[in-house]
Amino acid sequence: MHRRLAEPDAATIDELYGLEPVYEPAECRGHEALAAVSIRCPYCWESYDSSVDLTGGPGSYVEDCQVCCQPIEVTVDVGDSGELAGLRADRMD
Repeated sequence: MHRRLAEPDAATIDELYGLEPVYEPAECRGHEALAAVSIRCPYCWESYDSSVDLTGGPGSYVEDCQVCCQPIEVTVDVGDSGELAGLRADRMD
């Protein structure tokens, strides 16, 4: 009869092999790594649902409107404790 051993957690494996701990995406300072947001397109003025990554801190990226396909610059502001503090959607032209 074979016994199944319990799966060790990441910290146990790091300690066992002398590894430095690494950032685990699921440990986003008590908040979710992705935030569900509603973005209003600055071209067609339609709103659509999207998600933003909070793990990288504040910044901006470009995504296409899900309605009219125009490029939108999305600027994300992240608070000190890792929560979504602000979101802005601007035209690229």
